[in-house]
Amino acid sequence: MSNNNGFLPLPKGLSTIAIHEGQDPDKRTNREVVIPISMTTTYKQEAPGNYKEYEYIRHGNPTRDALEKIIAKMECAKHAACFSSGLGAISSLLTLLKHGDHFVCIEDIYGGTNRLFLEIASNFGIEVTFAENNVDAFEKCIRPSTKMIFVESPTNPTLQVVDLEEMGKLAKRRNLMFVVDNTFLTPFFQRPISFGADVVVHSLSKYMNGHSDVCMGALVTNDDKLGEKFHFFQKAIGAVPSPFDCYQIIRSLKTLPLRMKQHFKNGLAVAEYLEKHPKIEKVMHPALPSHPQHELAKRQSSGHSGILSFYLKGDMGASTKFLNSLKYFTLAPSLGGAESLAALNVLMTHSWVPEQQRKKLGITDNLIRLSVGLEDEEDLIADLEQALNNV
Repeated sequence: MSNNNGFLPLPKGLSTIAIHEGQDPDKRTNREVVIPISMTTTYKQEAPGNYKEYEYIRHGNPTRDALEKIIAKMECAKHAACFSSGLGAISSLLTLLKHGDHFVCIEDIYGGTNRLFLEIASNFGIEVTFAENNVDAFEKCIRPSTKMIFVESPTNPTLQVVDLEEMGKLAKRRNLMFVVDNTFLTPFFQRPISFGADVVVHSLSKYMNGHSDVCMGALVTNDDKLGEKFHFFQKAIGAVPSPFDCYQIIRSLKTLPLRMKQHFKNGLAVAEYLEKHPKIEKVMHPALPSHPQHELAKRQSSGHSGILSFYLKGDMGASTKFLNSLKYFTLAPSLGGAESLAALNVLMTHSWVPEQQRKKLGITDNLIRLSVGLEDEEDLIADLEQALNNV
């Protein structure tokens, strides 16, 4: 499907990985085809301090271990560590830094991550500089104390695409850790490690789970030392997910390729419809030729998810009227589920971003973000049409 839009070929073998990696029934006591949910928090020891594979749930769990093996393989990496949320994963990542360290982050980023960096990391003496979306801007922000480059691609909510290969080269040249949040595209559409990323971040709550019923995050890496540290963070910090939630995501990953193809199809159809509508100023979707990084998106990804943003002609009143008129698009934060969602980012996901930064990024009263779900395409467009007629 994505080949029709000029993107990279879809990855081969991802469905097989999701269904079979680390899930051989012959390696389980009762040969269960579906991985069991191991709910115990502690394990009997043969003698004091002498235990087999598992000791305590923070240290490891069979269900969580299986999920981590699947995620690592899907990202073409060696190691994955799951945490109780995406922000929990990023918070754990920040413990690699110490007082006086500095990092550079792309300026358009999820509001919760922005808040974490500005209001929490700063309390520990860790400084962040927000940079525009180009390598030169990032390089100008680098100091002797800089340790890390952190980006989302595409960004939230204005859908900017970062040149991952060039950013990876910069990080390597300056001996910096390069971190990419891959939540919007998942390994089905983009694999940042192949472009030089040292760490890939996921909010598994979104597309990787895909059903709006699990909160979880992950850190993925090919570096053995980082992989060891990430698992130490699970043990020391304790921000680990429950075995049942891990089981749910294992279940969901088996349909990830099917879901992502449909999200891409529906999202692009909605974007093309909105771009032609007289009440819309501008649509941001990397698969649209009008997107400023459209060619870059095609070079480094094999498609796009159901996320798009647009500017409605009008003010806060028009935005509110439009959003309140929607029937199939639910007014709610988050994204990546089967159901379509709509958000007014200035009051919802990015309300705590400093006002000056919001204005610079274009997060205004008429910017609306859609997470296009798996409903019938015609019904979604009809819903948008009737809502726009009410504005």
